[in-house]
Amino acid sequence: MIEVEVVGVRIELPSNQPLVLLKEAHGERHLPIWIGTAEASAIALAQQHVVPPRPLTHDLLVNVVHGLGRQVVSATIVAVEDSVFYAQLGFDDGTTVESRASDALAVALRVNCRIWCADAVLEEAGVQLAEGSEEGTEEAAPSVEEESELRRFREFLADVEPEDFDE
Repeated sequence: MIEVEVVGVRIELPSNQPLVLLKEAHGERHLPIWIGTAEASAIALAQQHVVPPRPLTHDLLVNVVHGLGRQVVSATIVAVEDSVFYAQLGFDDGTTVESRASDALAVALRVNCRIWCADAVLEEAGVQLAEGSEEGTEEAAPSVEEESELRRFREFLADVEPEDFDE
């Protein structure tokens, strides 16, 4: 497992599809995950430490967990299949429950717990952002589909500034 951090949420244009971007805590790979609008809002609110006047769904879940005397101690991205990310929330008693990746991230940010990603997920879906290719480094040639996805992601990132994630 590799610890990751939430860089932020952004809307990808022209599709208007929300994207959450994760980054290895001690590395250079990034993990883009396309998510729903409601989850994007929930993640962005938690990152900005905004407390809504009434609990949103993720706040309710955290309140229920605390009300039952438990603590969420981790969120883990465990798998990716056909561009769908799967996650788990881990609790202080060792229990884990399945979750969508976006929901796990929204909860993790609310309780300030560590976020992990399975090595295989970063191997498959992670992107190393580099200014230029390093000489003497060889990589396996990506498939046409992977190349298209990488090109699309790099085009998106070309217009991204760190401040874009601090809304």
